[in-house]
Amino acid sequence: MNNTTGMITEIERFALNDGPGIRTTVFFKGCNMNCAWCHNPETIRCGRDLLYHANKCIGCYKCVYACPSKAHKRIDGVHRYFPNLCVKCGKCADICYAGAMEMSGRKATVREVMAEILQDKPYYQSSGGGVTLSGGEVLCQPEFAQAIADACRAEGIPVGIETNLNFPWEVVEALAQKLDLVMCDLKLYDEETHKKWTGAGNGQIKENIRRLAQAGRPYLVRTPLIPGATDSEDNIRAIAGFLAQTDTRHTLVRYELLNFNPLGSGKYESLHRKNAFAGARPLSAARVAALKAAAGEAGIPVWTE
Repeated sequence: MNNTTGMITEIERFALNDGPGIRTTVFFKGCNMNCAWCHNPETIRCGRDLLYHANKCIGCYKCVYACPSKAHKRIDGVHRYFPNLCVKCGKCADICYAGAMEMSGRKATVREVMAEILQDKPYYQSSGGGVTLSGGEVLCQPEFAQAIADACRAEGIPVGIETNLNFPWEVVEALAQKLDLVMCDLKLYDEETHKKWTGAGNGQIKENIRRLAQAGRPYLVRTPLIPGATDSEDNIRAIAGFLAQTDTRHTLVRYELLNFNPLGSGKYESLHRKNAFAGARPLSAARVAALKAAAGEAGIPVWTE
């Protein structure tokens, strides 16, 4: 088995929201976009990250003595963490039995990843599930992703990816030909608005969706419904119209509208990062229904949670 090494954050077994059936989702570390609402902010940086969950700290101060860079200090009888001094060595996380310190990011070989994937092979077969490569952004580590896809195919396990598609077509195609399903995002139709909220344009994304459609590969497109950013009817109509126009071989599985998920907000605090959507709430059922109706005008299959 190929022993290519990559950087991941976790492997989630029995995942039910990352494609059809029961799945194992492998979360890759590193992303080439920086969406303001990302609910997995610990996956954005390519390197390791330390999350400090202050509410779990019990004041044992073991981290103070373990830290080689003095990022942890005891000041006036209170534990203080200084992220600007942290070298991400993970020694504090190794010794913190309360779970206040958590490292995000570890190197793994294809063999190690497959050892976990294969444990649930019978469930994939019985449920129509498989493996999903997610992130972060899978295509930031194309060789690692291709190696896992090859290993899954050798075992008869279906494999799909969740991707932003913001890469040259040659990178996308090399992996897509090994996949059973491509799940991609088109968050905003307008180029400048897309840059504002994600840090990148969407011209390459649109072109890759066109090419996936022309190639006749099964693909699924998603738009997260972010309050005040992506949730306008004009945006949803524009994306749905684009998908209807490009789906020339009718391999678009469906267009998904995903309601805003605030559950990742605590991660921003743990990473000492600003959360642009702190306090934002999911859209009401009525609002989601209205956006679904707007998308449905294009005549494509639309799904909401």
